[in-house]
Amino acid sequence: MNANPVWFITGAGRGMGIDITRAALAAGHRVVATGRDADRVLAVVDGSGISTMSVEPGFFRTELLVEGASTIWPELQVEDYAERTAATIEAWKSMNGQQGGDPAKLAQALVTLSDSGQLPLRFIAGADAMGGVEQNLATIQGQIDANRDLSPSLSYDA
Repeated sequence: MNANPVWFITGAGRGMGIDITRAALAAGHRVVATGRDADRVLAVVDGSGISTMSVEPGFFRTELLVEGASTIWPELQVEDYAERTAATIEAWKSMNGQQGGDPAKLAQALVTLSDSGQLPLRFIAGADAMGGVEQNLATIQGQIDANRDLSPSLSYDA
């Protein structure tokens, strides 16, 4: 029997996945925990002494955009979204085989981060992902700045 078993638990952020993850960790086992909501998974393993990293990748040249392999385009059922959905599908189709990210380099970067001893809580992987996150942060900062006087005035009066 393996003295230090490793568990691979999908759905570790909800339901029985939470209990299975906690039980395996309490028994001293090693756990690879995944879930759709990274923040929930982090909350489950918090305090267990293990390191976690959420990877937010951009577009990498994989089979993600290969029709029939990983991508199935939706039936357009909501007329209000039809134009935007069609434009997104066409943009993604044109990207197939042109994605800027090299999956082998991503794999090596993840190994490098894992071996660094200072695993980041979140790794934004790829120039396109970085650009998107930076744009989102700038938008949020603009919204904060636009209401800078109003927001702090909402506390109870002393």
